Amino acid sequence: MRDRKSDESGGATGRRARGELESGVLAALWAVSEPLTARQVLERLPEGLAYTTVLTILSRLHDKGMLVRHPAGRGYAYTPVRDEASDTAVRMRSLLDRGSDREAVLTRFVSELSQEDEQLLHRLLGEQDAGRGDDGQ
Repeated sequence: MRDRKSDESGGATGRRARGELESGVLAALWAVSEPLTARQVLERLPEGLAYTTVLTILSRLHDKGMLVRHPAGRGYAYTPVRDEASDTAVRMRSLLDRGSDREAVLTRFVSELSQEDEQLLHRLLGEQDAGRGDDGQ
């Protein structure tokens, strides 16, 4: 006999990783340029999710201020408030703000970057400094 919880989640515990469904829904919305209904989001997600589950996730993301909804027929179509890069930056900033030692957190973050990401970060910081001008503004 198979464990239905294991089949649904892909894991032995029967639980999805925290935020996994929300991340999947957001990824589906970020992948398109127009608002999507719950049915359209469901079609872009892995099989096995119920329509009502997608509706619940969309409603929760809307309540959190992460989605805007627009009337569409008898329901709604949804669009993200921020693009993926902006959302990730906000999350990174939030994590940084929670730490008690910013220097230690940033030092550890930079030390774990790949060589390519470190070079990109140096380039971006250089562009940021150049945009401020000589007076530091």
